[in-house]
Amino acid sequence: MASRRQPEIADDLFGPPPTAPQAPAEGAPLADRLRPRKLEEVAGQEHLLGPEGTLSRMLARGTLPSLILWGPPGVGKTTIARLLAEAAGLEFVSLSAVFSGVADLKRAFEEARARRRAGRRTLLFVDEVHRFNRAQQDGFLPVVEDGTVTLVGATTENPSFALNGALLSRCQVLVLKRLDDGAIESLLSRAEALEGRSLPLTPEARALLRAMADGDGRYALNLAEQVLALPDAPKLDETGLQSLLAKRAALYDKDREEHYNLISALHKSMRGSDPDAALYWFARMVHGGEDPRYIARRLARFAAEDVGMADPSALPLALAAWESYERLGSPEGELGLAQLVVHLATAPKSNAVYVAWKAAQSLARETGSLMPPAHILNAPTKLMKSLGYGAGYEYDHDAEDAFSGQDYFPEGMARAELYQPTERGAEKEIARRMREWARRRG
Repeated sequence: MASRRQPEIADDLFGPPPTAPQAPAEGAPLADRLRPRKLEEVAGQEHLLGPEGTLSRMLARGTLPSLILWGPPGVGKTTIARLLAEAAGLEFVSLSAVFSGVADLKRAFEEARARRRAGRRTLLFVDEVHRFNRAQQDGFLPVVEDGTVTLVGATTENPSFALNGALLSRCQVLVLKRLDDGAIESLLSRAEALEGRSLPLTPEARALLRAMADGDGRYALNLAEQVLALPDAPKLDETGLQSLLAKRAALYDKDREEHYNLISALHKSMRGSDPDAALYWFARMVHGGEDPRYIARRLARFAAEDVGMADPSALPLALAAWESYERLGSPEGELGLAQLVVHLATAPKSNAVYVAWKAAQSLARETGSLMPPAHILNAPTKLMKSLGYGAGYEYDHDAEDAFSGQDYFPEGMARAELYQPTERGAEKEIARRMREWARRRG
């Protein structure tokens, strides 16, 4: 990669440096007119572009590997790719996986090879790269490996699931963050400076506008453009702003990663006994359009896995809340699920049954087809009685405290201790009883 401090060497290695991006046409959207012209102008990605950022260090070393830029919409993936090409002295070529096919890829690769023979290098930017199928993704491998192109792919999907392992192994994945409140505010200030006027908003309405953008810089500027287009009038308050603008739909895809991220957050918040966080994530899922029946199913699973016998009422309550939703529907039925979320988050926790079940499954696989001991087998026929079925069985209800202490594992198999109750909630009393039974059994 060429050094920016030695342009004469850059010309020798790669030919003339690429022309700078053209200024936006008059009347272009505000977001386009404010598109950063230098990498240091990109907002909210200091971990990549700050003085010690990953990309900053790459450029300082004079190296730029193929990259996958992973992040939500409106955080600067396309802009960063274009500015990287300029900083590295590479020809910028852009494709979209939505509109491009095999013929477009082949043409781009051939042009990159011709450019390379002429002494120039190519940065191939592929937007929505995850939309290429596996075979198309494999087509990138030879041109990335031999350096024909430096690939920069942009995706909103988790690369671990959306991209071929072979392609991932040849690229470095960089995560772009959603823009925080400060980054959105900096974009609004830039918009005001460009337009020469302040947003006619009260401080509360300005904060609401930042929240409505939901981390998307492009959307924030689109909202600001609508507000700046208003004629001079008294400042809008929160109510006035809401009546003027539509709130951005929450980022949530019921079939993709965000679905699993949020259910994981809900599950772990309940496991961590935090009802406030659990209610928040439950509301986020409902607000994002998740089917409450799916949430109810996961809550029932949580009741069995993470609360278990520490609160034996948890699982019946989960089923009751699920049934309540089925009868009432939305939005009334969601209250029952919210009550269940609070109950599960505040309940004593035990995964002892879950651990015991896993251990029992493993033990069953290891021991194969061992027969139950003869004394606990029924003997409905004379032949079975003659073979000893049922012989020596003690009826527990006739024993002291309804406990005979017999061994119920297969003959010749050592007794296994699978269920280890905790000292929390209802399991504390269960643990006491089991210790007494173990003493008497011994």
